[in-house]
Amino acid sequence: MENSNHLDTSNTNVFNNIDIVAQTDIDEKPVLGEVFTQERSLQENLTEYRCDVCRKTFSSEREVFTHKEIHSKEKHYQCEICGEYFVSDNVLRIHQRKHTQVKPLGCEICSNNSSLIIHVCSHTNEKPFHCEMLKKSYSGNPSLIVHKRMHPGKKAYHCEICGECFCQKSKMTLHKYSHTGKKPFYCDICGKCFVRKCTLSTHKKIHSGEKPWHCEICEKSFAKSSHLSRHKLTHTGERPFPCNVCGKSFITNDNLKTHKMIHSGEKLFCCEICERSFVSNTHLSRHNRVHSGEKPFSCEICGKGFASNSDLNRHKRIHTGEKPFHCEKCGKSFSDNSNLVGHIRSHTGERPYHCETCGKCFVTSSHLKRHLQTHTGKKT
Repeated sequence: MENSNHLDTSNTNVFNNIDIVAQTDIDEKPVLGEVFTQERSLQENLTEYRCDVCRKTFSSEREVFTHKEIHSKEKHYQCEICGEYFVSDNVLRIHQRKHTQVKPLGCEICSNNSSLIIHVCSHTNEKPFHCEMLKKSYSGNPSLIVHKRMHPGKKAYHCEICGECFCQKSKMTLHKYSHTGKKPFYCDICGKCFVRKCTLSTHKKIHSGEKPWHCEICEKSFAKSSHLSRHKLTHTGERPFPCNVCGKSFITNDNLKTHKMIHSGEKLFCCEICERSFVSNTHLSRHNRVHSGEKPFSCEICGKGFASNSDLNRHKRIHTGEKPFHCEKCGKSFSDNSNLVGHIRSHTGERPYHCETCGKCFVTSSHLKRHLQTHTGKKT
């Protein structure tokens, strides 16, 4: 009400001034324009922008938008030093000053107000923070701190379930989901759930059909650049992550970690029907379809159903005749990557699968399984 009274008084004074001016020889038009400008400015100053959650008022729409992030339960901005999440980039930046102890000064080159020492290095390509152990360099001290946690004995976060250690709290949190099966990010289109928000964003491109990353060899497209990089390894046959126990190699480090559980005997996910155990929740879910008979992935050409998407993709190549996996030594092509891997071993002489009974070695695990039947007399 106080503001309303002020508005009425101001209007009275303004229109009194109009009478005074009208009695003079001065042109009325510019004066009236100034009067209405004053009145409009006064009304704008009195406009209230209200938060519809807590009813708090602000002087601009932008302030309301920034404020409402406080009410949001989702925290997508992560501190790369301690792993803590925040509701906005501004709150994260303020938090990071605790780690860097650098005041936000303006950059003379681009006026950026981020932590100045770290930011200026982005222009100069300097990396003044050095790791004495590995001689690695970083543009900011926070990055160096995270790196040093990767050294033996420096991983501060421990998984209470399996004892694995991590240098970042956020990575440990993600790891724990592998034990609990929790997937907090939900696709509102198909209902599929994911551990990471970025994985959900990539997944949604399946629905939109967006695949901006293209393979130059087979012209296959992907929703994410990392998926393209992984796919390219299928053409070269390269598997950069070898198992130090049996020598088997894998395209991704995650696949290697899952494989190593076979050697350690660690199987945390058990089937309630047959009590068979698996090293990951994904493998358990795939196994459960054996009992349920569920085959949710159907071939559009012949209608045949499959328990997994990878099985469907493998089947589709029967119709297309596609053989995207090429041997660099002899040029022979294959429809399945596992066939290429087995073929490459015919060049190298590698036989990584050993029979514990007679010591005979084999190129593939399927050949070993077939051989084991000669000892047991049972079909596996």
